Amino acid sequence: MSATDLLKTPLHDLHLELGARMVPFAGYSMPVQYPAGLMSEHLHCRASAALFDVSHMGQLKITGDTAAAALELLIPIDVIGMAPGQQRYGFFTDDHGGILDDLMLTHNRPGDRSEWLLIVNASNKDADTAHLQARIGQRCTVQPRPDLALLALQGPQAVTALARLNPAVAALGFMTGAAVTLNGAPCFATRSGYTGEDGFEISVPAAQAEALARALLAQPEVRPAGLGARDTLRLEAGLCLHGNDIDTATTPIEAGLMWAIQKVRRSGGARAGGYPGSAVIDAQIASGTTRRRVGLVGLDRAPVRPGTAIVDAGGASLGIVTSGTLAPTANRPIAIAYLPNDHLAIDHEVYAEVRGKRLPMRVTALPFVPHRYVRTPAR
Repeated sequence: MSATDLLKTPLHDLHLELGARMVPFAGYSMPVQYPAGLMSEHLHCRASAALFDVSHMGQLKITGDTAAAALELLIPIDVIGMAPGQQRYGFFTDDHGGILDDLMLTHNRPGDRSEWLLIVNASNKDADTAHLQARIGQRCTVQPRPDLALLALQGPQAVTALARLNPAVAALGFMTGAAVTLNGAPCFATRSGYTGEDGFEISVPAAQAEALARALLAQPEVRPAGLGARDTLRLEAGLCLHGNDIDTATTPIEAGLMWAIQKVRRSGGARAGGYPGSAVIDAQIASGTTRRRVGLVGLDRAPVRPGTAIVDAGGASLGIVTSGTLAPTANRPIAIAYLPNDHLAIDHEVYAEVRGKRLPMRVTALPFVPHRYVRTPAR
């Protein structure tokens, strides 16, 4: 795809004004970093607040009296039991239990009717929309929202900066959302994100997105950050990237995501099964899997990139790295990989094959950097 063919987010001109280096990503021209550089952006997010443009992501509204029940036909999470304002992480699965895409789902209730706000990955949003419309479009209304932009304000000072525009956001707890007015724009904000830090994701009308971004960047705590820092932050937080760490060849149980399948949807629960691949996933919950997603830390300084082979001391193949970097906060090489069950013990040593050398790595618990979500906001 040539540069002229790439789609642009509503903040494209602002990115250029700020000196961003733009790259093709999921069909869009997106900022990978700004003049301060990836390291500075990453560390500023950990220390203060960073603003990310994630308007390339897919946003959909699902409505109808049976929308919650319909969504449970495709997603193995407790949708029906979600309270207004509650948000949950989930995924679409296929008939083999593989992960078609992962997503964030929020229950909104304007007036006396419920609606479900869905955020999906940019590269999958057209396929996800078609999947929803084909499978449950007769039971509810599936409405893509290309008229909306999405901003992510992340970091320990995000609430301080955003509350200057509307103090009500400080009352939100982790994985909850509400309709709020920000800089004069009608928005929907959730206290969530993809960095392991406290923060917010803000759905805003596209026509008002640039003005809101400028208002946020005017706050003393906030600096812009690109896709590069977003990736290193999420990797330190041990969060999956669809297409790398999870895909149709991995199940939620192999990926360590069983926590996202509430007991009511598991075998023996009141609304168990009924979604694609449920028999495979329930069997894995009961009997286990032959491999699992793990974190690895390098004992040398050399970074280990996606696709790198992982072997045992004898050179036998164990798996491949699905995500890896030299972590700015952890200050060491980190990686995610899938390893067989007999290589999952914490501190177990394996080797990454990098340019003809075997670099020692040790299995470690995830996340690499502790999460700092605010589950109970200050009163």
